[in-house]
Amino acid sequence: MQKRNSLMRVLSVNVGTARPVLINGRTVLSAIGKQAADGPVSVRSLGLEGDEQADLSVHGGLSKAVYAYPAEHFTFWRTVRAQARVSLWDDPVAPGLLGENLTVEGLPEDRLWIGDRLVLPGCVLAVSEPRFPCFKFNAAMGFAQATKLMVQSGYCGSYLAVIEPGHVASGDAIELVPGPREVNLRDLFRARMRARGS
Repeated sequence: MQKRNSLMRVLSVNVGTARPVLINGRTVLSAIGKQAADGPVSVRSLGLEGDEQADLSVHGGLSKAVYAYPAEHFTFWRTVRAQARVSLWDDPVAPGLLGENLTVEGLPEDRLWIGDRLVLPGCVLAVSEPRFPCFKFNAAMGFAQATKLMVQSGYCGSYLAVIEPGHVASGDAIELVPGPREVNLRDLFRARMRARGS
């Protein structure tokens, strides 16, 4: 096992329920807007207690039970949102804005490989696949080019499967236990986006 790195940790645990939102003139269900939870949150095989996914064809399920996103990318999103004039230059990006359940530190996509395990004090998760943005991501970020910028930057975050259920809380340390190291998360994201013509 790799030695625990104190820089890898959970900064925020975020949950949300599906609700109707108006996007491009039509009403759709979305649970992309997550809110930070107080205290520990139960982690179950299909996700966090109190969290929902509106479209189970693209979110949720055993392999996409939890979505983690690196806080290191928040500066990028703060800048591009200010450039798009949907926020002020000093407006922070709130945890959960990108739809992530876990806002994490120290786990950018290029450090993660499919099958890597994230061992937390109260649960064990495994990197299963990258997140692919949809039209709801543009709406959540407030401007039409957000999806394109996620594709160009490779700042996709990671879906996680639940290996050992339990609980997670803000401040939890994360130990990264390498898997087979055959498929890098960011490389897989870029390859699949190229195949889609994005």
